[in-house]
Amino acid sequence: MKVDVRKFDGSASGGQIDLKKEVFGIEPHENAIYLAVKAEMANRRQGSASTLTRGDVAGSGVKLFRQKGTGRARVGDAGSPVRYGGGVAFGPHPRSYRQKVNRKVSGLARKSMLSKLQQAKAITVVEAFDLAEGKTRLMAQAVSALGLQGRKLVVLAGAPSVELKRAGRNLPGVRVKRARDVSVRDLWLADSVLVDKAGIKELHALLG
Repeated sequence: MKVDVRKFDGSASGGQIDLKKEVFGIEPHENAIYLAVKAEMANRRQGSASTLTRGDVAGSGVKLFRQKGTGRARVGDAGSPVRYGGGVAFGPHPRSYRQKVNRKVSGLARKSMLSKLQQAKAITVVEAFDLAEGKTRLMAQAVSALGLQGRKLVVLAGAPSVELKRAGRNLPGVRVKRARDVSVRDLWLADSVLVDKAGIKELHALLG
């Protein structure tokens, strides 16, 4: 499918680029997207939460007082979970939340998200990211000229320059990534995608 290519200053370049149907024109697979996003979010968890059980807390394991005859409720040692300073019953312990997604499912999920964005006319292709300086002001002007201001935007470049990364990092809602490194979650969170021709070639090579 053919789409128009614009210049980074917002003007028309007069050219077009062919988006491969097997990458940008498939029927979106919602379950693959769900599995990929769920796994990525789970893999971001540290899993370092930890509590002390009754066997871990400091203190004697001796029964505090005799079972009967005191008029008080029966009690064991000071580490009992019902006592102040005692252990925690069924509390969290360090664990891994890591989930694995098969390579084919991951690729299908990325193609599904790209296809959904293309169907929504949310992918803008530019010739190249021409930034002389890494100024936030210049990036904001370009985003505004392209009609993408106020949107959650993922910027995909074939080889993002230092200037592009520096210019985009302070813009709210803008995330700069190398095209081949974009994740399903990056695309899932985005309202629009801004990509250069080199980025399209990388996506074609990776997913096509």
